[in-house]
This record gives sequence, structure tokens and C-alpha cells, in this order.
Amino acid sequence: MVYLLYGSKEFEIDNEIKKIINGANQMNISRYDLNNDDIKNVINDCETFSLFDDTKIVIADNAIMFTGSSNKDAEIIEKYLNNINKTTILIFIVHNEKIDSRKKITKLVTKNGKVIEFNDEINIESFAKELLKDYKINYQNLKLLLDRVGNNPLIIQNEIEKLKLYKDNKEISEEDIINVTTKTVDINIFKLIDSIVKKEKDTAIEIYHEMLKVNEEPIKIIIMLANQFRIMYQSKELLKKGYSEKDIASTLQIHPYRVKLAIQNSKAYDSKSLLKFLSDLADTDINIKSGKENKDLALELFILKL
Repeated sequence: MVYLLYGSKEFEIDNEIKKIINGANQMNISRYDLNNDDIKNVINDCETFSLFDDTKIVIADNAIMFTGSSNKDAEIIEKYLNNINKTTILIFIVHNEKIDSRKKITKLVTKNGKVIEFNDEINIESFAKELLKDYKINYQNLKLLLDRVGNNPLIIQNEIEKLKLYKDNKEISEEDIINVTTKTVDINIFKLIDSIVKKEKDTAIEIYHEMLKVNEEPIKIIIMLANQFRIMYQSKELLKKGYSEKDIASTLQIHPYRVKLAIQNSKAYDSKSLLKFLSDLADTDINIKSGKENKDLALELFILKL
């Protein structure tokens, strides 16, 4: 059997994979990332019989050959799809809102397997309330919880499970949330970028200090920040060339929301400034690693110089 799971809702994709696996022996599951792994190894694995069970499961993540991107691996997959090993369950995952239904490999999966889309929006508040349906939590504390952990359903589920294990009674307080949950760095990084874009240096410094308090490494923050500026620059340049937001998301292989945010933020700067930020962040990274600058102060100085 072959599955093609695609869409922007990673939580739902992950849940579908769990349903397909359905308690299978982990020794019988192979996982590949097609950004790094050769498709030939994936197919060879699919064609090999399992040593541990009658059926084996092979998961191939980042299968961009099913999107509009050109990919030399398509012919290898086509050959397998025309002669599928019935003892193997092959799962392709595409983190993109759309696949190219015109491609031969997509048509073959549709004909010989199962294609499932995961693009429906999740109401995060309703999702969290459902997970906490047996507990008492007021709206203010629910909002605090979501503000801290973000809107990724997988993270929300994990953090709520931590709260449930922590609580002896069924009432969740503000103190419980602050003591137990982990404040998501991704939330802060967007707030940090937003404050930098708006030239709100005091706010940016405050957010940075908050990140240091939860033991976030400055090098990690620098890498995340540089990545955001890179996306801002790339999105800005592609937009100039007439690309739509969806085209940019497909080209950069990132979620459309990140592109939307990047385009919005990049309006405050020209391309030259964005490249200068990237260069300065690279210099800061080198200076910290070589011992020329204090790691906690280096990024703060970068923010102050903006």
C-alpha cells in the first residue's frame, strides 16, 4: 500500500501516520528525510522483505517530487509504483498545501494507493478546550497557555499533557501554567523580529532577556533570527519578480503563513539593509565562537545598532 499525505496541518498528518502504523513494532518502521536521503535507498527498503513481521512500514518525509518542483527521482518512484511490494506500506509526506496532480507519479499514487489532504484550519482554542474538557480552566488562563506555547497543535498537546500529569486536582491556575509549561522560542522569535522591524529596541531587548532567562542559547537565537531575515530577503526579491505568495512558499519550501509574515515585515527595509543584517549576524556568530565577543551581549549590541 502507498499513501501520499500532504498539507500544512502537520498535527493531522502526524495523527494519520499514527493510525496507519497502529502500534507496529518500531523495529519494523524505517524513516527517511528526502532532503538528505537518497530515494534509491527508500525504494530498496520498500522492495526488501521485513525480518520482524509480515509487513514493514517505510516513511519518506519531504517528498517534494509530488509538488511543482522538478525532481530527478520521479522515474525511480514511477517504476516502483508500477510494481508495488504488497508487504510494504510506503508513506510519502509533503509539507505543502498543494501537490501537482498532473504529474505521472501523483496519478499513479492516486490510482494504486491513497492520497489524503490536510489543509483544514484548526480552531486552536477549541482544540485546547477539548483536551482540557475534564479540567477547570478560565478563559484568561487558557489564553495565557496558548500565548506561552503557541499555536502548533503538537506542542499544545504535549504541554497540556504535562499540566495533567502535574495536577493532583482538576483546576489549572495561572501559577500552574507558568511553572509547568515551556514558553515557545518560536513565539518569541517572531515577537523579537516584529519589534526589530518596528524599531522598538527596548521591546526587542526585553524579549531577548526573557529568552535568556529560559536558558535559550544566543547562538541558536542568532541562527533563527538570520533564517527569518533570509526568508524576508528571498520573499522580497521573488515578489519583485512577480511571484505570488503561494509560488514563493512552494519555491522556498516553507509554510505560506511564514511567507505572508516575511513579506509584511520586509516592507520596512530595502534589500540592501536585509543583506547587511545577515552579514552582521554572520559576523556576530563568528565573533562569539572565536571568543571575541561575550555571547550574551553580542546579540544585544546587534539589536542596539539597528
